[in-house]
Amino acid sequence: MVFSSNPLALSVPEPAFESWLRDSGYLEILDQRTSSAASAVSNTNTSETTEIATHGFFVPFFSHVLTLLSIFTLNPFSKLTANDFSGETPSWSHSFIGFCDSYSFPSSPSQARLRVHENLKRYARNYASLFILFFVCTLYKMPLALVGLISCLALWDVFKFLIDGWRLDQYPVIRQCFVRIAQCGTAVILIFSNVQMALFCALGVSYAGMIFHAAFRKLAPTKQPSRGRGR
Repeated sequence: MVFSSNPLALSVPEPAFESWLRDSGYLEILDQRTSSAASAVSNTNTSETTEIATHGFFVPFFSHVLTLLSIFTLNPFSKLTANDFSGETPSWSHSFIGFCDSYSFPSSPSQARLRVHENLKRYARNYASLFILFFVCTLYKMPLALVGLISCLALWDVFKFLIDGWRLDQYPVIRQCFVRIAQCGTAVILIFSNVQMALFCALGVSYAGMIFHAAFRKLAPTKQPSRGRGR
């Protein structure tokens, strides 16, 4: 979206205007502004290199490669807070997945960074649910890890039962010794059952899916326009 200049309008600094767009929920306008600015720069660079035929292929190719590399160099959790997990889970079909026109290749590293940070804050609960799903699927493919995880849970249930039955709360030193023994037993079970490998696989798959979805998913408006009821 391009805003025409108005001589009677007040001059607003660019960071202040972007902050107002973000606070007001007009993230799709901020996304379109970033895409339009990158397209203008790309068109300028392309017009300057029309004399060299090979640049017509290599310039966009290396630009896309740099954009993809920038996605994996940023910290997607830098703006994530605990409040992002306390709200309602966005709709999986309409909000999270969307339609075919809801996705586009980020035109610049700045746009990819903007999309990743904003989409991660909005769909934090969806990404957390996907991680749990991937972890469960990994445990299904690795039954030994599943048995090890269940054994650890059973070990701590037995430990809690012994503390309550023997009233070890009155003896802090003995209770601390039992805690250390339970921790060592848990570590041995997790190592020999390869639970850490299942966790690593689930983290890798979920992280890659989260990064690509957040970078390619266009920023949708936070406030949906209300539609009047037909008579």
